[in-house]
Amino acid sequence: MEDNVFRAIEQRKVSAQIVDQVKSLIANGRLKPGDALPPERELMKVFNVSRPTLREALNTLSTMGFVQMAQRRRTRVKSLVPSNITEPLHHLLKEDMKVSLELIESRSIIETGNVRLAAKRATQDDIERLEKCLEKMGQKLRDNKSFTDEDAAFHLAIAEATHNKIQTHLMFSIYDLLKEKVGLCYFNDETDYMYQQHCDIVEAIKARDERRAQNRMEAHLSYVESLLNRLINGEPEGVKD
Repeated sequence: MEDNVFRAIEQRKVSAQIVDQVKSLIANGRLKPGDALPPERELMKVFNVSRPTLREALNTLSTMGFVQMAQRRRTRVKSLVPSNITEPLHHLLKEDMKVSLELIESRSIIETGNVRLAAKRATQDDIERLEKCLEKMGQKLRDNKSFTDEDAAFHLAIAEATHNKIQTHLMFSIYDLLKEKVGLCYFNDETDYMYQQHCDIVEAIKARDERRAQNRMEAHLSYVESLLNRLINGEPEGVKD
């Protein structure tokens, strides 16, 4: 018998097994960017581990860039798009509004593909999530409040409906970049029309009409671009807070 047919049994640390579980959930899309992990006490019970073991696993995941930890706040899943890619863009967006136009162009390239995949792959749960976003937008509209957060949730829900993890993480990073700017595009007299555009996109997805969904997304983002141009060209009146 050859001497090297046997291998030593690998004795893995419990914390490493926790790390692998969380990484696997992120890899298969069960945990999405922005999702909060359960509270530490609950995780300790689920994994049947001590607090130091759990903390070791979470610190490892944080160092690897899979989660973000904060004092007195829940640990959240991070985008897999490295921060050293997006951080310089944050600075550019703060310094030059015109860079936002380029970001809209990038969104158009990505999101028209997303919405086609969503029209093809969306499950009933995905559609219900989109309809819930519309419901929240409608309520904010009736209350005369900005639906910036709901808009972000809507476009992220479309990305999730592609069932493509790369697209979901890309969109999460893009909206993280846009969160300080996107609300500036919502003029008071434009929000009704913007809301209707979102409704039209959902109708196309529900109809499984990929081309119509793409056309409606293109029209929506083109309209957002035109509003941003108005803002850049000195028409801030009526901008929604």
